[in-house]
Amino acid sequence: MPNENKIQNPESPVAKTPQMNDRDFINDMLTTQKYFSNSYSVALNEMSNQALFQDIFSVSKENQEMQRELYNLMFEKGWYGLEKAQAQSLSQSYQQFSGYKNQFPPGSNIQ
Repeated sequence: MPNENKIQNPESPVAKTPQMNDRDFINDMLTTQKYFSNSYSVALNEMSNQALFQDIFSVSKENQEMQRELYNLMFEKGWYGLEKAQAQSLSQSYQQFSGYKNQFPPGSNIQ
């Protein structure tokens, strides 16, 4: 019986051998792009030189775009699936985080 909470396209077949296949290579590239994305984020938060910040920001944006393209390819091929969020879980998260706005200083314009 299929998982009704899973959002996924039909999986494109790949060879099941010890050698890396297309799915393995693309998954490795996606994982690397995610690592780079996190690293760029930390670097940008710590950067004081404006020219270097702009250069790294540009590279970071390109990295984000490549990450999204790889994700889209994996999702299209059925190699990346998602779980549907349940209404109750969404409601609980909303209630939890909407309570946090009371902790911000007055006049912070948090909606």
